[in-house]
Amino acid sequence: MKIHKTDCVLNEYTAEELNENQQDLLQKAHRICSDAYAPYSMFKVGASLVLKNGQIINGSNQENVAYPSGLCAERVAIFNAGANFPNQKIKQIAIVAHADFNLNKPVMPCGACRQAMIEYEQRQGEKIEVLLQGNKGNIFVSESVSNLLPYAFECEELKKS
Repeated sequence: MKIHKTDCVLNEYTAEELNENQQDLLQKAHRICSDAYAPYSMFKVGASLVLKNGQIINGSNQENVAYPSGLCAERVAIFNAGANFPNQKIKQIAIVAHADFNLNKPVMPCGACRQAMIEYEQRQGEKIEVLLQGNKGNIFVSESVSNLLPYAFECEELKKS
C-alpha cells in the first residue's frame, strides 16, 4: 500500500493586510453579489476576475426553479472570460458569498466550479490566485486553484496512449 498525501495551503488575511488590487477585486465581487438571482436558496455569490490585460469580468450565481439548470458565479465569470477574451489569461479571481445569516467565513467553490477553474489554470499554464470571503470577516487566499482541488481530473487523462 502507498499513501498519497497532499497539503492545501490557504493564507488568511484581514482586509487591511491585502494589497490594493486584491481589496479592489474583493469589493467588485461584493458589489456583483447583489445582482445574483437566488430567489430559492437566498444564498448569493459574486465572482470577479482580472485578466492579464487588466479587464475585469464579473459573474453572479443564477438560479433556476429546475435547480440543475442554474449556474454558479464562478463559472458565469470564467465562461464569460473564455467566450469574450479567449486569448487572455486569468490572473486572479475573488469569490464572495452573502447570506441572510452572518457568514463570517469564506465558502469554498463547489466541485464543478473548482474543476472549471483548474482547467483554465492548466490550459493557460499559469496559476490563478483565488481570494475567498463571506459576508464579512477574514479572507482566504490561495496562490493557485490547485490548492482547492488536489488530484484534479485533467484533460491529459482523456488522451489515448
